[in-house]
Amino acid sequence: MAAALLAAHAADAFAQAQAQAPAPDQEPLQRVEITGSSIRRLAAETALPLTSIRAEDFARQGLTTAQQVLNSIPMNQTSVSSAQSVGAGTGGQSQADLRGLGGQRTLVLLNGRRISAHPIIGDSVDLNVIPLSALDRVEVLRDGASAVYGSDAIGGVVNFITRRQVQGGAVTVEAYQPETAGGGAERRLNLSGGFGDLATERFNVFGVLDLHRQLPLAATARPFSATGVIPSRGVSQTSGTPFPANFFSDHGISGNPSFASGCLPPASVPNVGGSATCRYDFTREVDDIPRTKQESYLGRFTYRLGQDHTLAAEALHARSTNEARVAPPPLAGIGMLLHSTSPYYPGGSAGVPAVAGLSGEDLDISWRPLVTGRRVDYSTSTADRLVLSAEGVLYGWDYSSGLSHSVSKAASAFAGGYVIDQRIVDGVGSGLLNPFGEQSAEGLAYLNSSLLLGEYLNARTRATAFDARASRELYQLPGGPLGFALGGEARKEKAVYKINRALASQASSSGFADAQDQTGERRIYAVFAELNAPVIKDLELNAAARYDHYSDVGHSFTPKLSARYQPVAPVLLRASWNRGFRAPTLFDIHGPRTVTNSSDPWNDPLLCPGGVPAPGANPNLSCDQQQNIRQGGNPDVRAERSKTYSAGVVFEPTRALTLSLDYWNIGLRDQISALAEQTVFNDYARYQNLFSYNAAGTRLDYVSLITNNLGEVKTSGVDASVLWRAPRGRYGTLALQIDGTWVRNYDYQNERGGAFTENLGRYADASPVFRWRHNASLNWNLGPWGATLTNRYMSGYTDQNAVEPQFFNQVKAYSTWSLSGNYSGGHRLDLTLGVRNLLDEDPPYTNQSTTFQQGYDPRYTDPLGRTWYARVTYKF
Repeated sequence: MAAALLAAHAADAFAQAQAQAPAPDQEPLQRVEITGSSIRRLAAETALPLTSIRAEDFARQGLTTAQQVLNSIPMNQTSVSSAQSVGAGTGGQSQADLRGLGGQRTLVLLNGRRISAHPIIGDSVDLNVIPLSALDRVEVLRDGASAVYGSDAIGGVVNFITRRQVQGGAVTVEAYQPETAGGGAERRLNLSGGFGDLATERFNVFGVLDLHRQLPLAATARPFSATGVIPSRGVSQTSGTPFPANFFSDHGISGNPSFASGCLPPASVPNVGGSATCRYDFTREVDDIPRTKQESYLGRFTYRLGQDHTLAAEALHARSTNEARVAPPPLAGIGMLLHSTSPYYPGGSAGVPAVAGLSGEDLDISWRPLVTGRRVDYSTSTADRLVLSAEGVLYGWDYSSGLSHSVSKAASAFAGGYVIDQRIVDGVGSGLLNPFGEQSAEGLAYLNSSLLLGEYLNARTRATAFDARASRELYQLPGGPLGFALGGEARKEKAVYKINRALASQASSSGFADAQDQTGERRIYAVFAELNAPVIKDLELNAAARYDHYSDVGHSFTPKLSARYQPVAPVLLRASWNRGFRAPTLFDIHGPRTVTNSSDPWNDPLLCPGGVPAPGANPNLSCDQQQNIRQGGNPDVRAERSKTYSAGVVFEPTRALTLSLDYWNIGLRDQISALAEQTVFNDYARYQNLFSYNAAGTRLDYVSLITNNLGEVKTSGVDASVLWRAPRGRYGTLALQIDGTWVRNYDYQNERGGAFTENLGRYADASPVFRWRHNASLNWNLGPWGATLTNRYMSGYTDQNAVEPQFFNQVKAYSTWSLSGNYSGGHRLDLTLGVRNLLDEDPPYTNQSTTFQQGYDPRYTDPLGRTWYARVTYKF
């Protein structure tokens, strides 16, 4: 469960300090480093807008991945999940998204240090590599922090913190089973163990092995996602490349021999747009949740050198696989011609129904060969990181330094369904293949021998870094000691993108048919300093600044100022102002340029204006069809900049009640992104230079949506928290906690100086921003027994509504409850039983067409329904 907004030091930080407090005969209280600051101090002295999530609460709420943990934080507007990788080419990664600014503007750390970004897309850390079972806690800094950490920390910082030492061993087994059949079950096995005591033996060694599996969930296993054809909602999210095939003749006739007989329902349905063709319900073939596997191995050796120095070596290896399944390959616009000599020509010897108007001319075929099976994209991601670190006290300075080396790899492979384009062209042209019906034995054998299998993309990012920082108290001020910190960092990054041209070039449906190898590297140097001044007893001022130099995109200076004032004991006031920046990633600059299908179907603005095909245009390619989108890196992109300020109050009228409100305001300019396809297709007059046609002007080759610097983003809102703790009684203890985020505005520009688009509470271009999100929990404990009731809520919004006005939709609010009970049987056994989505709430209906899944939105909701889970830990 997300802990209460850290009521400065009045709540969680105070509790941490108490937990660390020594007995009178033990060492003095240790100073710790708080996320967002370089100055080591007593935990009870800090005043950061920080949310802390305890590891023991992951199990209680049935959270099985780092992405699910962050979804429990209301300021995390979305979490890109592995489910979205189905058909999206993201390589199976999951990412965080604080403030709705995107995963690329949320800095993710492991024990205070960076992890290499996922190579595919390449702008954020893949949360699947985080060793969840090794964590002690997760700290989320809800403020910009470029002055401390450099690039990316615009929306905030997520710091995953592992346990510092482990003694003894433990085996944990978890099982998650949806009540409704169809798939999605999860299993986890965790082994951990360690020995040695830092306090008495001066060393500790521990290791963690974690294995997690989830079975796929097909779209047809849930009624709300089973089809993209919903007449009662005015929705027909279908493809113009069906089986049986559509055709377009040299004489301008388009049609389908099966149209008169109703096509081939339920997958192929008659076109209701006026053309005698069929449409294909591709949603039926998509997985709501892909088959996933995660493995992580973490080992740490810590050695205490005397009383003042600690050395550590930490190694992480993580591997994540994702098997995304979508509809069989759509083969259109590849020069697939059916001649009148083919027995499968309409009205020919094989019995294909005749079509009026045809006179033996060649037919351009748009066909989806179902017998080759669904396309299966198998993605593998690995992350390896080695950190050597030292910390301690030297000549009165608290110091910390580390040398780290990280390698992140990703590979994507054709694992089924993809076919060699040219063989299909040849097979149809020779009369061997039947695009309108069942294949002969020879045709079936030919198709099976035309399948593509093997790895087509291999990407790798590598980062080597050295960092050092030191802090100390300079002298005494009226309010306490003046704290000072300084440090520096040197980092080298390299990215390599390898395309298997011999394989990828043979399948247009892969998106990588024309992609080329790319390589990029850079060197980064930074220096930073921080000053913390308790000028009087109840007023503390903090200033920080950092200078970063990038060998490829220049330099940046980012300052930060903050203040903390406690006029009376129950009230704490805090405020901050900072500048931030995000340097373009190596993927932003050097990412391979791919040509993939648009997410939505569109009418070509030149060849099918208003849904009416222009003379000579092929409506099977130009009308109500997914169009080609070109995406990739841009060497001309430059860094984006931000300004953030916040102000908050924490009120603790009694020890049992803590309330807090924090206002935040973020302004971003020169945002690094790509224009949304919805923006471009809905305003052809403005963006016509992005449309590229063939020499004859008869076909749209692609729309260029490469990475670029767009306009501004302006967003603001309030984080609110309530934490109530009942006095301990004969029936145990009770605690109520509510964390919520209310967004006041979210507006963005698609170009510098352009009009602002309002995104709050409405689906704008490609996504909504929720006005209100909260996570509420009620916890009860009595001796070894405990129970937790949790509610997660997201407000409704105006839908995408690319439908007729009478079908406009308002997406309903989404609220789910979870319940768990736990028992700690002595020192050896822990047992948790629970249920997620207690009331079996279906995701609210949406007519969005941006994701491959239809009927609901996989970015914000869970298709599993009521899910039972059990977790057993045995310690030895």
